[in-house]
Amino acid sequence: MLTYDGGIITVDTETGEVLANTESEGFLRLNNAGDGRHVLVSAGKEFRVFDSGLIVEGHGDHDHYYEQAPELTGSMIEAPEAGHVVAHEGKTALFADGTGAISIMATTAFEDGQISSDEVQGYSTDAAHHGVAVPLSSGDLLMTQGTEDSRSTVQVVSPDGEVLAETTDCPGVHGEAAAMPTSAGDVVSLGCENGPVVYRDGEFHKVPVEETYQRSGNQFGSHESPIVLADYKVDPDAEQERPTLVGLIDTNTATMKTVDVGSAYWFRSLARGAEGEALVLTYDGELNVLDEETGEVIHEVPVVAPWEEPDEWQSPAPTVKVGADGFAYVTEPAAKKLHVIDVTDGTLLDSFDLPETPVELAVVTGESETPGHEHAEGENHSDSEG
Repeated sequence: MLTYDGGIITVDTETGEVLANTESEGFLRLNNAGDGRHVLVSAGKEFRVFDSGLIVEGHGDHDHYYEQAPELTGSMIEAPEAGHVVAHEGKTALFADGTGAISIMATTAFEDGQISSDEVQGYSTDAAHHGVAVPLSSGDLLMTQGTEDSRSTVQVVSPDGEVLAETTDCPGVHGEAAAMPTSAGDVVSLGCENGPVVYRDGEFHKVPVEETYQRSGNQFGSHESPIVLADYKVDPDAEQERPTLVGLIDTNTATMKTVDVGSAYWFRSLARGAEGEALVLTYDGELNVLDEETGEVIHEVPVVAPWEEPDEWQSPAPTVKVGADGFAYVTEPAAKKLHVIDVTDGTLLDSFDLPETPVELAVVTGESETPGHEHAEGENHSDSEG
């Protein structure tokens, strides 16, 4: 699915066929619901449920695949200033920046496209702020605390509200990424303005950095790797910093190394491959595929024409996402194209023309996107759509 100024288009990434054009006003953000079929559309005061139309029915030792017309289902979850969506360990958490409210439901709750109030578990932070929440496999909840003016606290709380772990050393907390869990449970990294912080083995661990100001507010993890890919910004006064360094956070040791990719990038430039590879789409038009442990560049794939980050973050510019199929999908708004890249081989497989200028991108393949959400007989999954 891709947003444009006026709606959402759904594209079959095997053929390039536009399956549906769904008109919808306002600036729309796309968030994978986690089940491989549905996408949550952030639209101001609510999250709307979008059904990609990918259907599978179990039949003995095999599955039958079907498709139906993609659509907004009409179901919604109230969330003033709808913000972050996190699918983790079979649950999906929605954060409302306008109230600090957190809505959590089983990822399987989206299967029929309709969400009822009795399927949603509500939590509240102390005050409204731009925050995030991560459901943990233990049943506990990792969440931020803060206000509209400042935020520096991350907590892990039990279902009855007891604070089990806390750090207050994460000024400007923004962004999260889950990494390969340890035998003790989940591992989550979060971005701060004085170096990241990692939750591991029931405690928070500060990642030391040389700079006084170091922000890694956009992070991307993989359950196949203990390494988290992050942006790396060091200028607190920059209106629009254009970094060429990326950070590779080792969550096992709470350390970080940097890699200079030689060209600037923006927050929609980062993604992870199916085997944990670190992907960075840079201004020179190349998709850089890095070994996440060494930082070595494995592939440099020319994909789009040279570009620069726009003045407004809501404006169209190249975006990269990776589907559960392991392929990378890159938009090129200036040319109205969608490109498909084989990450393993480092090759450009297909380029499709789009009828509209794309802004945001979400990829669903029918495969579950969250560990802990196992496919049951009759659960939805099918071929790739973007």
